Amino acid sequence: MLTQKPLEGDPATAPARPAARPAADVVCWFEGDWVPLADAKVGVMTHAFMYGTAVFEGIRGYWNEDQGQLFLLKLREHYERIADSAKVLLMDHGETVDSLMDRTLELVRRNGYREDIYIRTTIYKSTESIGVRLHNVDCRVNILGVPFGDYIETGGIRCGTVSWRRTSDTSIPSRAKVVGSYVNPAMAKSEAVLNGFDEAIVLTQAGKVAEGSAENLFLVRRGQLVTPGVDNDILEGITRAGILELAERELGMRAVQRAVDRTELYLAEEIFLCGTGAQIVPVTSVDHRTVGTGGIGTVTSRVMAAYFDIARGRAPDYAHWVTPVY
Repeated sequence: MLTQKPLEGDPATAPARPAARPAADVVCWFEGDWVPLADAKVGVMTHAFMYGTAVFEGIRGYWNEDQGQLFLLKLREHYERIADSAKVLLMDHGETVDSLMDRTLELVRRNGYREDIYIRTTIYKSTESIGVRLHNVDCRVNILGVPFGDYIETGGIRCGTVSWRRTSDTSIPSRAKVVGSYVNPAMAKSEAVLNGFDEAIVLTQAGKVAEGSAENLFLVRRGQLVTPGVDNDILEGITRAGILELAERELGMRAVQRAVDRTELYLAEEIFLCGTGAQIVPVTSVDHRTVGTGGIGTVTSRVMAAYFDIARGRAPDYAHWVTPVY
């Protein structure tokens, strides 16, 4: 088990990163070859550009200065999920989980990153044609990596429920990371921010809590760690699955997956959002109602500490979560 200690290892305490490199100095995997990022371009008639027919994964890498090592978090799990997403969109792209993992490791080594990074892998319908369909369209793969810090402030955010509803499995499957489906969270995010909040909480068509704009959601209530179930149109989050793994072993808590009402958010002792991009984000208020004491709760703090220790390769018991690059 992880040793309880003060929160550390988060991006706020990471060493300052150097200035961003010009795109011409960054190498990416694009349509079957290693090319400068500045040259990785698609035509305006590309099917994915015109219709959103692409799937993607975002993968984080965490630099450990003491070990001189960069760790990619949940690399295999991300590529297993993109394989599932591609299957949903009838994509025959010619890659395997192992080949995508190998290309990603080579990508990072070619660029020599020694800082926190974000890798974006996209499988997309590459045929240049007009016509809404999934069949009889070619597919290609792009993998790029860039230095990356916080996507959302990790010190505590204010959330608001929004009028937009989460797309259902009968519309655009939530368990597939389809590029075109991200119009839905974009609408939710902008509504929340323009209404004075930091982040959105999105409900299902039935009015149950689904997730944030692009993050899974957990709450603490009456000694239980609760998260909406996969039947509530959520993304089957990789970080979410990791937290469920940590719950009993590290927190000594029962984790419950079930439907969550909006008003339960108002009564929760703690709430946090999670995801690869977001990491672990404490929620301090929902719809102008203070969550708990209005600060970062004990459970959330422990989850954050465990997460960043594991991500930076400091937790030998969780070595299966990370893949060393060098």
